[in-house]
This record gives sequence, structure tokens and C-alpha cells, in this order.
Amino acid sequence: MIRIMVADDHAGFRAGLRALLASAEGMEIAAEAATGEQAVALVGSVQPDVVLMDLAMPGMGGVAAIERIVRDHPHVRVIALTMSADDGSVVAAIRAGARGYLLKGARKAEIVRAVQAVADGEALFGPEIAVRLAGYLAGAGRPEPPFPELSPREREILGLMAARLGNSQIAERLGLSQKTVRNHVSAILGKLRAADRAEAIMLAREAGL
Repeated sequence: MIRIMVADDHAGFRAGLRALLASAEGMEIAAEAATGEQAVALVGSVQPDVVLMDLAMPGMGGVAAIERIVRDHPHVRVIALTMSADDGSVVAAIRAGARGYLLKGARKAEIVRAVQAVADGEALFGPEIAVRLAGYLAGAGRPEPPFPELSPREREILGLMAARLGNSQIAERLGLSQKTVRNHVSAILGKLRAADRAEAIMLAREAGL
């Protein structure tokens, strides 16, 4: 029997989850918590196998609660079950020690499968989260372009400036008016805090443009 603790500040959601899992074979709701502090306090006495943890709760947030639970009770597996789908929340929960991440609204079969997998020592993420996590990790492996404060167009113009092209030549090369190029050059100098064109060119060359 997999013992589950549900940590969520919405009583209605806890009740719905309890009803949803009541018919799942081999599972039981051992405890409920309405705050992160309560979840941390209950884990020691209840000794659940899996904790379903919301991230947005008053007081101690879900990420901090996950970190405390995993640190003090490494045998307890935690699944984030939350509305938060942004990359920051996903990565923070995983770094804290979550072994699964599901969005609220996940189907019963998906939740049951995640609980079983995590209880068996695996990690499991909902399909939306898996896609976001893969994209985040792929992006983390790519070097950041030089001068991230510049727009792609401004970076392109800076590269042409570094190649010693004048405004008229840049305008012709990119199909822009000279006034537009002058405006871009002014914006570049301001963003790079360069005193003049020569200093901007020096910075560009040092950055490999």
C-alpha cells in the first residue's frame, strides 16, 4: 500500500484528490496538510511514501517544503502537483528534490502512474512539463550571445560597425534608411555605455563580433 500525503492550501482540491485516489488500487491518503510548515511537521509522524505538494501555499512555499522534506526524510518521494508551469518553478522544484511534476488538471491515470513510478524510485513528469524541461535544458546548453541587452538587429549593426562599415554602407547592406541606422547606432551606444562609435567598435571586437 502506497501511503500518500497531500499538501495543498485549498480544502476543495484536497477533497477532490482524495476522492480521485480513493478508488486507486494499492494507495491510501495517509494525511493532508494545508501549508508547507504543516507538511514538514507531519512527514516525520505519518511517514508517507509519496507527498503530492502544491508550490503556491501561504507561509513556507512548496519548494522550501520539498527541500526540507527531502533533506530530513530522503526515503520520502515528492511530486509537485501545481498550477505553476513556468520554467523557473519546474527547475526550482527539481533542484529542491522533487521526483515528479504534474499540473493540476492531470487525469487520474496520469496521477496514479506518477505516484506508482515515484514510489518505485523513478522520476516522472507530465507531458507538458517534460517538453518545457527539455527546452530549458537545451537552451541552458547554448552560449549566450554577446551583448544580450541589444536586439538582434542592433547586434547585426554593431557587427557591421566592427567591420568598419559606415552608416550609409550599413543602410545599403540591410535595406534600411540612413536615419534608421543612425537611430540604431545611438541606441547601441547608449546600451553599451560607449562614449562614441570607436569605443563601441572596440567592445564589439573584444566580444568576437
